[in-house]
Amino acid sequence: MDLSKFDPNSVGLKTNNIFGLPFSIDDAALVLLPVPWEVTVSYRNGTARGPENIFKESLQVDLYDADVKDAWKQGYYMLPEDRNIRKKSNYLRQCAELIISCLSEGGDVNCNNQLAGKRKEVNEGTRMMCDWVYEMSANLLKEGKLVALVGGDHSTPLGLIRAVADQHEEFGILQIDAHADLRDAYEGFTYSHASIMFNVLKEVPQMKKLVQVGIRDYCDEEVAVIDDNSDRIRTFFDADIKARQYEGETWKTICDEIVAALPQKVYISFDIDGLDPKLCPDTGTPVPGGFELEQVFYLFKKVHQSGRKIIGFDLNEVSCGEHTTDGIDAIIGARVLYKMCNYLVASKDR
Repeated sequence: MDLSKFDPNSVGLKTNNIFGLPFSIDDAALVLLPVPWEVTVSYRNGTARGPENIFKESLQVDLYDADVKDAWKQGYYMLPEDRNIRKKSNYLRQCAELIISCLSEGGDVNCNNQLAGKRKEVNEGTRMMCDWVYEMSANLLKEGKLVALVGGDHSTPLGLIRAVADQHEEFGILQIDAHADLRDAYEGFTYSHASIMFNVLKEVPQMKKLVQVGIRDYCDEEVAVIDDNSDRIRTFFDADIKARQYEGETWKTICDEIVAALPQKVYISFDIDGLDPKLCPDTGTPVPGGFELEQVFYLFKKVHQSGRKIIGFDLNEVSCGEHTTDGIDAIIGARVLYKMCNYLVASKDR
């Protein structure tokens, strides 16, 4: 694409696409799929608005990246939101809230025909969303595009991960998250946001290694899954990372260990609540602890410098709902998204 008339130092134009870039879908090497979905969130709403708010704040991101210079010139383009997906999410969210309310009061959904029917409807709808993401992603990948996903809650990337798996015999996932997301059908929802990695383990055999980083909120069931799948899961718990640092180890040493656990091909799944909640105060399920943004960017840099190939990514749980404070969630989300885009296109020819 001819960029001679585009000034990367000027204000981000609303008439352009993500980050104020002038690319069309045909010109772009990387296509971002927004998925405005939050059906099974178990605490606070708002993540369905993540893609639109990240897009808005992306116009304030400076394009110069000292770690990955001029990567944007290969072209980034975010697809328009699918209104039917948003409408389906809004309706099914109402169904899920009734079910969650019943469970939180000690009720039994199986004893209520109406709620049992709504749970079935939620499970069918979330499966539809996963299949829609798969079809959209698979078609873009067949066209030679790099594909990444912007959620939405953390249930949204399963379809993309399945589509990426069709193109690679084996790969690993680097998961940045406060939660392990290894619950089996949490709250009765097969494709719950809290079950994404459980479903990946079950449905994506090409995913050979799940490396979880920053986990600090999990249950006995998830610990059992980790222990029973030591060949496929390596978890770096937040408390262990902090203890090692308190006792004198550097973040570099820990990052080197994290990177060493990853195979050559890496997909990154970033739940924004992996960060310190001061950086994402409005996310759906904030947890004390977590990382500074610079720590995660340093880890990404070490993955890139290791020669590993990043084959896709998702960014989820950037919530901008009723609990919004100063709007920092989407500001942070836009910068995370830009850094991940840069590293993805920078490794595409490896």
